[in-house]
Amino acid sequence: MNEENIKDSCKILVSGDSISKGVIYDETKNKYIVLQENYVNIISRKLKGSIKNISKFGSTITRGINKLEKQISKENPDIVLIEYGGNDCAFNWDEVANNPDAKHLPQTEVGIFEISLRETIELLKNIKITPVLMTLPPLNADMYFEWVSKNNPLTQSNILEWLGGIPTIYSWQERYSSIITKVAEETHTKFIDVRSAFLQYPDFANFICRDGMHPNREGHKVIADKIIDYIKTGYDYLLIEKPATT
Repeated sequence: MNEENIKDSCKILVSGDSISKGVIYDETKNKYIVLQENYVNIISRKLKGSIKNISKFGSTITRGINKLEKQISKENPDIVLIEYGGNDCAFNWDEVANNPDAKHLPQTEVGIFEISLRETIELLKNIKITPVLMTLPPLNADMYFEWVSKNNPLTQSNILEWLGGIPTIYSWQERYSSIITKVAEETHTKFIDVRSAFLQYPDFANFICRDGMHPNREGHKVIADKIIDYIKTGYDYLLIEKPATT
């Protein structure tokens, strides 16, 4: 997409995992639900044109991009917002707990994640669609560890034996987010630094669900605000209400 050609509206496709789907953990119901006031729905009310969300719970970049390729010709979007990494970096924690001495791999190895991201960007740019990447919201490592270990002391002990320490969870997930930034910069691709929007708050854990990984209702507002702020910096023609000038 050539930005100069977009004056009145645009069509956006959102390709991501459960974060973009709007999945949160509802502590009252003790289950995952889809939040209606998720970031995609929030920004859709503020933008001209249309947004279609094809994100799916549990999706990795390889599964998600396969779905995206099938949707491109059907939807013919101007922009594709890409949000992956949270499931890609995750391990099968039950397998880790059952055999902490074995070698365990994430759902998507780091190198494959980077290659898939680059290939997706190239695919979209070649057909004149603008890709926009999103970095990952930070994990709350302590809550995430409690969640995946189910607060079972033996499970926790075995996972820690393999991990070496709880902070490793945070740094491992951070690595995938850093790859998103690196690929965006090296390919001159637009990206929205969602991670920094959370980390500006010392208490960012208040914006994360009990599972330590999904943004909660307030977290989705943080993401939506970051995206709108990004749009205001050069693409305010996409907003229904343009920011006031001084």
